[in-house]
Amino acid sequence: MAQPSSLPSQLTTLYREGTMPGSGSERQRMRYDFLVETYETERIKVLSVWSEFRDEDLTVRPHPGDPRGRSVREQMVHQCVSENLWFINMLAIDVGAPPLPKTETRLEFIQRYAEDSGKRLAALKVKDEAWWGSQTKFFDVSRSRAWVMVRRIAHTAHHRGQQIAMLRMLGRDLHSNYGPTADTGGLMQNHAPTIYAYDTVEALLAGESSGSAKRPLPGAAGKPVTERPDS
Repeated sequence: MAQPSSLPSQLTTLYREGTMPGSGSERQRMRYDFLVETYETERIKVLSVWSEFRDEDLTVRPHPGDPRGRSVREQMVHQCVSENLWFINMLAIDVGAPPLPKTETRLEFIQRYAEDSGKRLAALKVKDEAWWGSQTKFFDVSRSRAWVMVRRIAHTAHHRGQQIAMLRMLGRDLHSNYGPTADTGGLMQNHAPTIYAYDTVEALLAGESSGSAKRPLPGAAGKPVTERPDS
């Protein structure tokens, strides 16, 4: 397996829309840029969901008497550890940092994952088509790195969906993660808006570090919030 790539300081320079930085010049977009862009949006979706929890929620499980369901803290641990291992072992990208925060609070999980995923994003942005198309080990089979990245994104979305369900079980409001929610106005067909808690990771970190600066939510104003409200 290839050795993890180093992350030189210039990787912190993000590519402008339509181009990506190369060796002293900018190169044109490639067929796999959609994977980089998807990862970029997925990381803020993860962080946004985490920002909706409270510290007292971290020990909560889907069913309090059933240890098979991960607690909120265990979901955060799994996201950090699993993504770190996938990137090191399958994509040969090592950010050179411990995957978990020293103190496992909600805010420190947010800060740790934001920093590490930002470094991974910077590394992905300078990979070329040959790298994405090359084979790597996916557990006991060989797959392209592009294939692995699709599975990584799906893995993250799967666990994020579990956490969103837990937020509803806790009675929490929900900002948009993909589209409208019951708290942003209900159903898309009723022209409910998409309202994200924050526009950027930087804004999220600043807002959550100061308590919260999420956008206000209007609610559904009495309109149905599901397709079968009476079922």
